[in-house]
Amino acid sequence: MAASAAEQASSYSFILSISEEEARVKALNEYLSTRSYIQGFTFSHADVEVFRKFSGPPVDQYIHVVRWYRHIEAIYDGSSEKNEPCKLQTSKGKRVQPPWSPPEGTKHSRLCLYNSLTRNKEIFQPQNGRKVLWYCCGPTVYDASHMGHARSYISFDILRRILRDYFKYDIFYCMNITDIDDKIIKRARQNYLFERYRENKSSPDQLLEDVKTASELFLVKLNETTDPDKKQMLERIQNAVKSAFDPLQEAVQAKFPAEEINRRHETLLDEAKDLLSDWLDAKFGSQVTDNSIFSKLPKFWEGEFHKDMEALNVLPPDVLTRVSEYVPEIVDFVKKIVDNGYGYVSNGSVYFDTMKFDSSEKHSYAKLVPEAVGDQKALQEGEGDLSISADRLSEKHSPNDFALWKCSKPGEPSWDSPWGKGRPGWHIECSAMAGSILGESMDIHGGGFDLRFPHHDNELAQSEAYFENDHWVRYFLHTGHLTIAGCKMSKSLKNFITIKDALKKHTARQLRLAFLMHSWKDTLDYSNNTMESAIQYEKFMNEFFLNVKDILRTPTDVTGQFQKWENQEAELNKNFYDKKAAIHEALCDNIDTRSVLEEMRSLVSQSNSYIAAKKSSRQMPNRLLLENISSYLTQMLKIFGAIESDDAIGFPVGGNSQNINIESTVMPYLQVLSEFREGVRQIAREKKVTEVLQLSDALRDDILPELGVRFEDHEGLPTVVKLVDKDTLLKEREEKKKIEEEKKRKKEEAARKKQEQEGFPTHDTEGKELSKGQIKKLKKLYETQEKLYKDYLQMVQNGSAN
Repeated sequence: MAASAAEQASSYSFILSISEEEARVKALNEYLSTRSYIQGFTFSHADVEVFRKFSGPPVDQYIHVVRWYRHIEAIYDGSSEKNEPCKLQTSKGKRVQPPWSPPEGTKHSRLCLYNSLTRNKEIFQPQNGRKVLWYCCGPTVYDASHMGHARSYISFDILRRILRDYFKYDIFYCMNITDIDDKIIKRARQNYLFERYRENKSSPDQLLEDVKTASELFLVKLNETTDPDKKQMLERIQNAVKSAFDPLQEAVQAKFPAEEINRRHETLLDEAKDLLSDWLDAKFGSQVTDNSIFSKLPKFWEGEFHKDMEALNVLPPDVLTRVSEYVPEIVDFVKKIVDNGYGYVSNGSVYFDTMKFDSSEKHSYAKLVPEAVGDQKALQEGEGDLSISADRLSEKHSPNDFALWKCSKPGEPSWDSPWGKGRPGWHIECSAMAGSILGESMDIHGGGFDLRFPHHDNELAQSEAYFENDHWVRYFLHTGHLTIAGCKMSKSLKNFITIKDALKKHTARQLRLAFLMHSWKDTLDYSNNTMESAIQYEKFMNEFFLNVKDILRTPTDVTGQFQKWENQEAELNKNFYDKKAAIHEALCDNIDTRSVLEEMRSLVSQSNSYIAAKKSSRQMPNRLLLENISSYLTQMLKIFGAIESDDAIGFPVGGNSQNINIESTVMPYLQVLSEFREGVRQIAREKKVTEVLQLSDALRDDILPELGVRFEDHEGLPTVVKLVDKDTLLKEREEKKKIEEEKKRKKEEAARKKQEQEGFPTHDTEGKELSKGQIKKLKKLYETQEKLYKDYLQMVQNGSAN
């Protein structure tokens, strides 16, 4: 308790009477040790009198005086004159806070993206705060979606998710569907004409005659083809047709039974479909006038595309535009380009004047690939197969000009326009639709690498001609090519892989992991090695998640979940934060998911080492630390689109389509089974009941894997229970069986060699291998004879022989 006023005055009078300063300080220190002067201390005039006696701050050894002195000094009014009366600031003094300054901190990394407009990584700065306007070129829907499509759309889905869920941008994502195009028109027309031909059921003689005629046209096409891959594909078709043509011709000439002729007739009809379709289109294509024929095909393949994207867990766009629905907007867009002086009309078609545009001071043509200007092959591919005839090409002012609006020929769909019946050019669709939705400038435009020229360069030109600006796109992102086992994907090379085919071999998560393990802008090789790496990565991560889940299931009370941290925990936690920082740096560096996955792998390896060290010393790993690490890794995989479920940790069990959490439902029962089994095994070991131990092993090795359950027995530790994909477990079981059989074979081989070295026969006189029992019996006989012989030698040596 604090001293009373009278006691205080008396004590201070004694202290003030001491003339020698050190003795006075010592006496004051003893007195102050009995006083409470830290909280709620109101100093008096006596305190001030003693304080004024000090020539300077006391030495540190008198701790009570030091504290008292600092306290008085802090609340004293600061008067330097010793003879001035003391002025109290308040009736109850408080300490003054020392000066504070913020930490210097570290430099924050900013997101950089590789921009095709500069061919460099540029700091990403949206035009309007956190909002990002993003347009992505969609598919031309006339056939099944393939792995080339997957390369682009999975990669952009990953980028979109990371910008949205990691960097927290507000993404508005627009994608188009090209449902009016030369390829679609030609394919729809050919399918329609071939189906009519099949329905007419031509006679075998007529079919043979038609195939002969069609082959002549096909041969011309073959001879004019210079692309080696395409030529190889056409030669394959030609050989397949010949292989079906000759048997039918033979059957007709030899008057085979009608059933056999009909069978060979159908075979030739199937093999000659492409050849006959080309011929029928050349002969009757101009007579196809029903626009619905041209909408049926793209509608079907668009539906298949959306199913494929859903199966790949690719997010749908916020807005989807179809060319067929935007024809009026396209017509208006073309009209304004003409009005602005950058387009011209020729024979009912409208072309973009590249020279006029490029000569303008505020415009530049071919911003993405300026070195490709004049590449007639690329330009003609951009115009389409139906638009590169001599008369069409002669309509242009310059070979570099491209069609904005095409005058429709007979056999092509058409819409009204100020220039007559026609249809949109290819490049104009994206400009008109993106402009209609996103306005005069967007933040990001995405597409495949092969679309840079002429498609995207022409988009840029006509859009900037329409808006009269030079910044229609701020950042152009292009995904890399996809090869198949090192080769270009091509039907001629028989390596054309549809998305549905790929999903029959691998899961959507495995495909996504393969893409994540490569840079989004570089070439990706889809091969067995690539996919095996993705599968092993998935397995590695999954085993970690399962181990952590098992640790978290260990019973504990509320307070038991908070464990003391030792050096191991501190080190792992430091590594955890270092890896998070490295992952952030990698994502800022052009969304480098390849480095991110390696950092995640390293973090798991460190965590596994920590778990193993703890278990080897019979200590419980820190639950909260491991839960934090595994939750973070799970969240990152969710951001990448590799995990769809709401599970806090790890991959979902039983597939993403399950409406219930299988793991949380069945795990309590499996835990009870595991504990019961462990108890039975313990009794069986003590009682030496091997049959029960064998049954226990059979439950673990044969029965539970069929149900997707893995029991992992560890000496001296509880059994680890894991829910794993059934097929994975069965595959593991087969591999384990092969390894055990190989070990057994090597062991037997070693034993056989040893027996041969010891002089024991391994086969009988007929060459039949001796059984283990026979060899054992033979060895016993040998040992008996050997003992008798040694005894005999000993008797001879002792002179006892008879």
